[in-house]
Amino acid sequence: MATREKNIWILLVFLLSGLVIGGLLGELASHVDFLWWLSYGESFGLASPITLDLNIVELTFGLMFKINVASIIGMVIAIFIYRKV
Repeated sequence: MATREKNIWILLVFLLSGLVIGGLLGELASHVDFLWWLSYGESFGLASPITLDLNIVELTFGLMFKINVASIIGMVIAIFIYRKV
C-alpha cells in the first residue's frame, strides 16, 4: 500500500513540474515569431482576492491559474516519463 501512495506523490510531482516548466517555456516562446502558439492559453481563478477581516487577523485569499499550450504539452511529457520510470 505504501508503494501505491508513493507512486501517486511522484506522479503529482512530475505533473506539477511539467506544468511549471511548460508554462515557463510557453511564456518565453511568446517572444519568438514562429512559436507564438505555445503561449496561447487562458487564465481563470479569482480576479480580485477575497478578504476576511476578523478584527484581530485579516486573511486574504486569492488563486489564479494560467494554462497555455506549452504547459499542457509539459504535462503530457511528464506522464509519458512517469510511465517509463
